Amino acid sequence: MKKLTIFTLTIAITFMAVFSLFLIPNERAYAYSGDFSTSAKSMCVLEKDNKRIIASHNENRMLPMASTTKIMTAITTIQHCKNLDEYVEVDDSAVGVEGSSIYLRHGELMSVRDLLYGLMLRSGNDSAVALAVHIGGSVEGFAKLMNDLAKDIGAENTHFVTPHGLDAKDHYTTAYDLALITAYSLNNPIFKEIVSTQMHTVEATNKSEKRYFSNKNKLLSSLEGCCGVKTGFTTKAGRCLVSATERDGMTLVCVVLNCGPMFEESARLLNSGHAEYKNKKIIDKDREIYNEYIIDKNAGKLYLYTEEDFYYPLRNDEEENLRLEYNVKLDDAKEGDCVGEIKVFFDNHLLKSLKLYTMNKIDKLIDSDTLDINNVLWEERINENQ
Repeated sequence: MKKLTIFTLTIAITFMAVFSLFLIPNERAYAYSGDFSTSAKSMCVLEKDNKRIIASHNENRMLPMASTTKIMTAITTIQHCKNLDEYVEVDDSAVGVEGSSIYLRHGELMSVRDLLYGLMLRSGNDSAVALAVHIGGSVEGFAKLMNDLAKDIGAENTHFVTPHGLDAKDHYTTAYDLALITAYSLNNPIFKEIVSTQMHTVEATNKSEKRYFSNKNKLLSSLEGCCGVKTGFTTKAGRCLVSATERDGMTLVCVVLNCGPMFEESARLLNSGHAEYKNKKIIDKDREIYNEYIIDKNAGKLYLYTEEDFYYPLRNDEEENLRLEYNVKLDDAKEGDCVGEIKVFFDNHLLKSLKLYTMNKIDKLIDSDTLDINNVLWEERINENQ
């Protein structure tokens, strides 16, 4: 096998040179098939795990978002409630709230869990107020919790005033911020279960017969892989929709604000995203990284690995924009020692940094504080099975 000498401590290698080592197909011919046009005032399609923007239009424009607000209401409630099966006693503030309703009555007892289903499936504004008062002590107190969480998530151009999203001064977000909030929320299994549910039954309460909640998000039954999440409408905000799809190990979040054909456009945008982008495995924790380092030709080989996989959404024509960079330091390294890191760059932007560990022990190491690169060879593996 041909051996290539490496001359610098920071080993920068264009991704194309090592792409085959990670079992990713290298397709040269590629034709764009997606349609990312939109009639929305603001739009953003975001990959959930890496937060890569797949498509956008005015994504940082601050706009009212109607009942898509309830995404934050739900995740804030879930994170601040220790027992979702505890009961809420409905007071007057949650009775007769204008707009969409699950028709709560004064003194009615309903669990937090059932209120969350009423919030996210039927868009109950009364449910939103009941949860806000129960968790935050008041609508104002709950709004503070929502804003604190938005800040933690990184939604810098968002401000909440209400838990339901009825038009209010200083109540706004952006398509990008709302996509971030939704991506964060979908990592919570309880939230994900609720927003992906098409029908939920609430048993009779002390004030009402059984209730049956059907989900207003019709994409759940019409779009492949749809897993939620929330519709919204006010006269000021227009028709708003946040939707998400899971296909082939990749989840895309789509936000359209003030969009007339919100279901149709969201379906097309999500289909286009999945058609053009695939979640590629860049780093494989079950494979040595990458090939082997040879420490003194007569002493043996040192194999390195990471403890986690790393995936990133890519079009097939973007592979050449990836670059791996290795920083390795050996100082009496034993099996399992952390000896450096591997960094993944896309268009010179750092995507991920992972620690490198030794897979085996080397009997003899170079006698120096850092690895003498002039004595290190990279053995290129032409065919792993040879």
